[in-house]
Amino acid sequence: MHYLHTMVRITDVDASLHFYRDALGLQVLSRRDVPQGRFTLIFLAAPGNETAQVELTHNWDPEAYTGGRNFGHLAYAVDDIYATCQRLMDHGVTINRPPRDGRMAFVRSPDGISVELLQHGAALAVAEPWASMPNVGAW
Repeated sequence: MHYLHTMVRITDVDASLHFYRDALGLQVLSRRDVPQGRFTLIFLAAPGNETAQVELTHNWDPEAYTGGRNFGHLAYAVDDIYATCQRLMDHGVTINRPPRDGRMAFVRSPDGISVELLQHGAALAVAEPWASMPNVGAW
């Protein structure tokens, strides 16, 4: 068995690309608009790791995605949890679970998909202002 990708349904292509590409730092590998099926597929991956892909699926006809159509979370290892969270905040992303422990944080995409960020290797030294930041909303 070989891992291929994780598919996430999105409602707004521009907002999702701002989150996944611009703020989170994933690279767009391909984009395919399928007029006959009325959907768009966008494949992204972390730089240097194209084997772990995220497929963003945008159905052109509005649809509510609830309960049975979502899942737990995406997870990415990052080189510096504090710098990553700061970059996300600079892009207007709320840090729902700040990296108070120097190791783990959670954010959400524009469609409410939870994204876990884990410090690669050992946890960084606990640092302010992160150590005293409270959780914000659900993560």
